[in-house]
Amino acid sequence: MSKQQDQDYLGRTSILDFDAPSITQLIDVRGWRQLPHEQAARAVYEFCRDEILFGYNAGADNLPASAILEEGLGHCNTKSTLLMGLLRALGIPCRLRGFTIDKRLQKGAMTPFVYFMSPKEILHTWVEVSLHERWVVLEGVILDEQYLRAVQNRFSNCTHAFLGYAVATPCLAKPAVQWTGRDTFIQREGIARELGLYASPDEFYTEHKTNLTGLKGWLYHHFFYKVLNNNVRRIREGAHDSTALSRECEHREPPSPSF
Repeated sequence: MSKQQDQDYLGRTSILDFDAPSITQLIDVRGWRQLPHEQAARAVYEFCRDEILFGYNAGADNLPASAILEEGLGHCNTKSTLLMGLLRALGIPCRLRGFTIDKRLQKGAMTPFVYFMSPKEILHTWVEVSLHERWVVLEGVILDEQYLRAVQNRFSNCTHAFLGYAVATPCLAKPAVQWTGRDTFIQREGIARELGLYASPDEFYTEHKTNLTGLKGWLYHHFFYKVLNNNVRRIREGAHDSTALSRECEHREPPSPSF
């Protein structure tokens, strides 16, 4: 990695505000600065995956890392931002890769009306972290363990590739989300198009904006996100009707990624 790339992949930005007091305090309390880089990256990854619950943020995708930490929940794009902020605060280079995903993978996690209102393709990002001179994909950060286990329990008889409930994976029973020092994935099979590599979320959202704008954005930020989070909470707590859920477990071919 060149010196310029190193600077690009470690720098603070408006969205990656890793010098915010709340982020600094979290890192100090957890003792992450004292860990070797790979151990620190693992600790940060597992924190963002499981302690920041899967959910839909009240603000737009381009929320700063400190706001996501304060809210305590996130989805693919906002969890990616927080993960990057924490990694860079620890001096660990990371970058963002952008995509669109087929909205079918959100069916079930979204309520029917919000799903209907959503665009066919939704912006999606994952983080790539530099460890041992290679880039490791950390997409598996999106779903907290409790939520993922609830989906697995509901569809315990699923034997084919699974697409829905914010999951797109070849094997629902054993998705590649655990830290091994290698790539992790939970929604990759739902990718429609690749949008490229970015040094920061700021660059990505400057080019691609955010998922919801205009009237749809206003409705989301004032009403929809609360409905969606109530739905996610019910799934996590296992409160959905199992009969209705069983009808959702049908074989649906994922889109063919263009990368």
